[in-house]
Amino acid sequence: MSTPSLPVLPLLARRAEHRDASWTNALTAAFAGRAEVRAFEHLSEAERQATEIAIVADPDPAQLEHLPNLKWVHSLWAGVERLVGELDRPDLDIVRLSDPRMADIMAEAVLAWTLYLHRDMPIYARQQQQKIWAEADYVLPEDRRVTILGLGYLGSAAAYRLLTNGFSVRGWSRTQKSLAGIDCHSGEDGLQKVLTETDIAVILMPLTQDTRGIINAQSLAMLPASAQLINFSRGPLIDDAALLASLDSGHLKHAVLDVFDKEPLPRDDPYWTHPGVTVLPHVSGPTTQKSSAEVVAENVQTWWETGELPGSLVDRNRGY
Repeated sequence: MSTPSLPVLPLLARRAEHRDASWTNALTAAFAGRAEVRAFEHLSEAERQATEIAIVADPDPAQLEHLPNLKWVHSLWAGVERLVGELDRPDLDIVRLSDPRMADIMAEAVLAWTLYLHRDMPIYARQQQQKIWAEADYVLPEDRRVTILGLGYLGSAAAYRLLTNGFSVRGWSRTQKSLAGIDCHSGEDGLQKVLTETDIAVILMPLTQDTRGIINAQSLAMLPASAQLINFSRGPLIDDAALLASLDSGHLKHAVLDVFDKEPLPRDDPYWTHPGVTVLPHVSGPTTQKSSAEVVAENVQTWWETGELPGSLVDRNRGY
């Protein structure tokens, strides 16, 4: 008696490293004999016709047109602004990745780089270059006001990690949130309030039409003198010219930037050599294959069994 063939799920990605054997093997292993995952290019025409679910990482929208019975896609990333913007399929549901391991990794990065600024590491690095022996004034963590801009899955985890480490933590989101121990604000008035009371701002909000350029000359001017900034979300949230001007004037003390409008960051970009900027190569919240694959498999299995989509379903009107 022949063994029934497993259903095949396609993996669509523009970059080869996101659809190579390590990803397809990790995803197939996570489905534990329930399904096989293959790169879109390796599917037969019959398999493409039968596809109802696709796993995607910045896919080419044109490929989706070859999946006529597709009902929803599961992203391997938490950020879905490109998917929302490029997929001209209003009938297609999009599910973003909500991986607890990713949230832990991001919270770790937020804590690490907040401590980097809190303990004046950029100052000491410059002093070493100039052979200056001088001690900066120490500030207690509870006296350092850290604001998380964006209180979603990743932002909430980061806020609690900072709170656990003794910082005075507040947060801002588009809609009002309630997090124990976190001073939460929302809306335009709330944004102005938290910015005026911030020593270190951490950007973790999604990129949407409403948030593009939200960190601009006006919002930067709301920050107290010598405030500092961390961007672990998306580059276009920041008006680069305004940020450089704020740094040059001395109003903003330092910026840690992990994401940029163009990546990799061009070699002639002024951020590389600016003394008030720390450049990171988009490493704050890397996707881990094993845990991400397990989340995808669990979500797909739930849909197969119940027809219910995960809670991380994207609201196209909000853009996340």
